[in-house]
Amino acid sequence: MISFAWPWLLLLLPLPFLVYWLPKKDNNRTSAALIMPQLIDSSSVNVMTPTSKKTPLAMLVLCWSLLVLALSQPQWLGDAVDIPTEGREMMIAVDLSGSMQIEDMSLHGSTVNRLDMLKVVLGDFIERRVGDRLGLILFGDDAYMQTPMTFDRKTVKQMLDESVLGLVGRKTAIGDAIALAVKRFDAKQKSNKVLLLLTDGQNTAGKVSPEQALELAIAKDITIYSIGIGADVMLQQSLFGTRRVNPSSELDEQTLTKLAEQTNGKYFRAKDSQGMSQIYQLLDQLEPIEQDQQQMRPLTALFYLPLAAALLISMLYLIIINFPRFSRN
Repeated sequence: MISFAWPWLLLLLPLPFLVYWLPKKDNNRTSAALIMPQLIDSSSVNVMTPTSKKTPLAMLVLCWSLLVLALSQPQWLGDAVDIPTEGREMMIAVDLSGSMQIEDMSLHGSTVNRLDMLKVVLGDFIERRVGDRLGLILFGDDAYMQTPMTFDRKTVKQMLDESVLGLVGRKTAIGDAIALAVKRFDAKQKSNKVLLLLTDGQNTAGKVSPEQALELAIAKDITIYSIGIGADVMLQQSLFGTRRVNPSSELDEQTLTKLAEQTNGKYFRAKDSQGMSQIYQLLDQLEPIEQDQQQMRPLTALFYLPLAAALLISMLYLIIINFPRFSRN
């Protein structure tokens, strides 16, 4: 809808009519008569007829109306848009070590590796976190900030989808991932700080140990929710036939549980895509999305439209009143 910033200025619209209807000064006195010199041929003077006077007068009135309209600051009031409130910061740390390529996960009836399953299920979770500032950390031999804290969930999901195995090495630097998250959280003080740590192994690389990183997280009041990924049983083909193996034998559940419990978080075990989905639903309950969303209605200034129209009409008016002079020349 259209609104006006200064609607009271529209009261100036009838001003030309008030001036036009003011009492005229009596100019019929003989002393005020103008004597035209005979050197001027009065027959050559262009005298506008009452009909020809109406067009310029109407143009002036229209030009005045457009100028007043522009002064009143017309603006287009757009539809209401939700704006993020002060909710929580959630950093997501994803393991890209070599073991994430193990194909022990079932997704939509197909067997896929751990990373492919994580992208699909975690992507749905990211899309639901309306109002939260999300960040993405990828870790292997080292930890890297892939996406800084942002309300742009679409970008975070895109960066997750574009991640590939081996991008940051083949090992697992859990301590570095936590320490990097703590460093990024420190820039914002007033928020619920949550770290979602997803891994399928144990700390085998990095400059910071998980114990040292845990102390940093506790000092900065960061809640860690750790998720151990991997099935318990996997059928493996060999020269001697099919045998059952445990593909998650290297998963350090003890450390992951300690990281979560000592930061008032919780440890989860994801053995398949269905279990992963249930974990994210539980996280939605433990860390609910902010419900009190603020709204704003964007304003678009429109004053330049009547202003431009008034300029064009004034130029056209000058052409009309000067046209007879040009035609005589």
